[in-house]
Amino acid sequence: MGKQPFFSVIICTYNRSRLLPRALKSLQKQTFKDFEVIVVDDGSTDNTKVVVKKYPGLKYYQQKENRGVGAARNLGIKKSKGKFITFLDSDDEYLPKHLEIRNKKMQRYSDVDFFYNGYKIVGSPYVPDRFSPKNKIHLKYCLHGPTFVFKRSVFNAVGGYSNLRFAEDSDFFERALKKNFKFMEIKSKTYIYYRDHKSSITHDVYKPFK
Repeated sequence: MGKQPFFSVIICTYNRSRLLPRALKSLQKQTFKDFEVIVVDDGSTDNTKVVVKKYPGLKYYQQKENRGVGAARNLGIKKSKGKFITFLDSDDEYLPKHLEIRNKKMQRYSDVDFFYNGYKIVGSPYVPDRFSPKNKIHLKYCLHGPTFVFKRSVFNAVGGYSNLRFAEDSDFFERALKKNFKFMEIKSKTYIYYRDHKSSITHDVYKPFK
């Protein structure tokens, strides 16, 4: 068996072949290199598989049907081997020191189980309210799930992500809170959250999964 990577970066994607290269290129530019990349294709009907093959070293898994982010993340995590689990949405990107800064935080605060946030928004900062989807709230009041970084023990204790259509990140976070893990917010805005295109799930929250 090879050395266990420090991070497992899980990318879940659905019909984002046009945007996916931005995310994958940002991983190639990381100053911290001890990570693996798991791409879960959640039933795409475009040429996602062709795009992924242009980036060697990635692990690619394809779900035949579109089952949603929660199910795709669960599959990616189960296929991963890293000490810490984190995410990158297929339409977003990391700044070059994203993983390096997180690694330093984790080395310094080794007792922390769950890190979160640290992102910059490109586009509208308003999203549907989880509890009242017809209303909008500012993202400063929200957790951004792809910024989560947690120990594998958190995933095992919580039992994975729920197969929700929306707000699966908040649900996971709240269930982890009940397990008495130690949490810490990261302030460095090194995750770039793009909300300037219509395929963002928060722009199309009412569309059901097939």
